[in-house]
Parts: sequence; C-alpha cells; structure tokens
Amino acid sequence: MRNINNHISEAITDIQTTKELFLLRGLPGSGKSTLAKSLGGKHIEADMYFMKDGEYQFDITGLRDAHSWCQTQVNNAMLLNYTANINERIVVSNTFTQEWEMTPYVEMAKEWGYTVFSLIVENRHGGVNEHGVPEDKLKLMKKRFEISL
Repeated sequence: MRNINNHISEAITDIQTTKELFLLRGLPGSGKSTLAKSLGGKHIEADMYFMKDGEYQFDITGLRDAHSWCQTQVNNAMLLNYTANINERIVVSNTFTQEWEMTPYVEMAKEWGYTVFSLIVENRHGGVNEHGVPEDKLKLMKKRFEISL
C-alpha cells in the first residue's frame, strides 16, 4: 500500500511541476478559441489585441503589432508563473498557418522550460469564423497551411 501511495504522490508532483504551452492552430472558425477556453489556464491570442471596448475592431495594419503583443503576453505569463512559483498552463490560439510563426513561442518555451503541444483544430462542426474573414482569404490560408509530422 505504501508503494502505491508513493507512486500517486510522485504522479501528482509531476503534474504540478509540468509547465505546458499549447499552440492551437487552424483557420478562422475552426474552434481554436473555444478549445483554448476548455483547456483552462491562461488563454492568449493575437485577436485580443483588436478588442476595443468589448468589440472586435480588426485593422490589417496592426497585424504585426498584434502578434508582437501576443508574444509579449506569453512571455509575461511565463515570467509570472516563474516568479509566483506556479505552473499555470498557457494556451495560445492563432492561425499559425506556417511553421515559422510558432518559432518565437517554441523558443520561449525552451527558455522557460515548458513542454510544447501543437494542436491543429479542424472545422468539422461547421463553425463560422466570427471575424468575417472573406472566403478568398480563407482559401489562401488553407493553401499555405504547413504541417510537420
């Protein structure tokens, strides 16, 4: 019985000390944000940058700034976890259509000691993109979507 209790205790300790970064990838409307919220932890996405007074106000000229903001928020969350000695899961939901777009997050994860999980979210539920991305842009995103297995 004592041996089982030791294993359970070790498993709980492993769970509590695991630092996880989830990168959710997919096209608009695939359910990335919904999945991110269900995973718990700190949810961050570039689209949050465009929220003004509770409304989404996308501006293509701010896209680079939005992704920079997102990366800063993730780094800040990792720093907060470190300084507070907690391991809150961090979940980033962006389109990440190309592999290089995840690189800054993977590098941060290495620096802070996080395990990275990259999940592709597919639109198998007939979801509609909430931000009104035109169909021609969705087709371009599908075409350039890179997968590395």
